[in-house]
Amino acid sequence: MSALVHRIREPRNSDPAHPAGTLVLLHGRGADENDLFGLFDVLDPAGRLRGVTVGGPLTDIPPGGRHWYIVPRVGFPEPRTFAASYAALGSLLDDELGLDWSRTVVGGFSQGTVMSYSLGLGAGRPAPAGVLAFSGFIPTVDGWTPDLGTRPGLPVFLAHGTNDPIMGPQFARDARELLTAGGADVEYHETAAAHHIDPRVIPEAQRWLAQTLAPAPVA
Repeated sequence: MSALVHRIREPRNSDPAHPAGTLVLLHGRGADENDLFGLFDVLDPAGRLRGVTVGGPLTDIPPGGRHWYIVPRVGFPEPRTFAASYAALGSLLDDELGLDWSRTVVGGFSQGTVMSYSLGLGAGRPAPAGVLAFSGFIPTVDGWTPDLGTRPGLPVFLAHGTNDPIMGPQFARDARELLTAGGADVEYHETAAAHHIDPRVIPEAQRWLAQTLAPAPVA
């Protein structure tokens, strides 16, 4: 496994030392920290937020690029590589970058969504401001359990394609059911898309992000 790499987009319209919030985006299988970087200007056109992308630690898995875990079967990450990535992400975001999770939305695409759910819902982890989930699933993996009981009302934006041949839409429906039963505030979108971020949901994701990380009220 390689070390994690990351990129940061500093906010344009808030103090970089005290950003209005942070959006973390994690890439899918075979991509890297550059893949979703352009989404910051799309999802946060006002430039209020700090943006962080992270490149996964596995670099020797076909077809190349970076990965978060080995895939023995979709929905069930290989425990060893998953646990290593989960721990490394926590160390980077918590300790090195010192994120304020109460003002941080964690999100991603595909494998990146899996890791975002893991960070956002994991037992013993701080609750984020929200989770932005494109085309992924809540994992079933030894050594990790979700804890929704300490996250009442957690905002989750969930978008998935009904024609996804990699991670079928039932994964999203199962996630919605689990999240809703646990008290999360789920905004759910299905579109006739395959395994990609459907541009049709971007305006709704923009609105959700702006609401979730709305400016703090002035005392």
